[in-house]
Amino acid sequence: MTSIEGKMGQPQKTSNLTANTAKVQSSTSSFRRWGRKYPFIRYGLPMISLTVFGAVGLGHLLQGSKDIAKVKDDQEWEIIETRKALSRTGPINAYDPKKISLEEELKALQVKVDINNYDYKRIPKPNEGKSG
Repeated sequence: MTSIEGKMGQPQKTSNLTANTAKVQSSTSSFRRWGRKYPFIRYGLPMISLTVFGAVGLGHLLQGSKDIAKVKDDQEWEIIETRKALSRTGPINAYDPKKISLEEELKALQVKVDINNYDYKRIPKPNEGKSG
């Protein structure tokens, strides 16, 4: 009896399998028919959803870049403010170079270089050094 039940169970499994494949095929064919019947669902809806989601994603990226730029601006502002505070207290102006006039610099240069006593040295032309 068990062998008969086993044999009877197999046709039921194949009939269930064929029924399932028939359901899947009918649903896919109805989906294809649906796409042909309503072209907006096949072409328009994906295009509109791509546009909307793309705009939302782009807005999200732009907001992130704005946040980063704001943080950088805040850091630069803090640096400027600390420099102003330091300049008020003094460390920035601690280095005070002496004032130099052009006449003093000219006198110092004339002491270093004697323009009346020099040696004449000829500068070679660019083509002279090469032997062809």
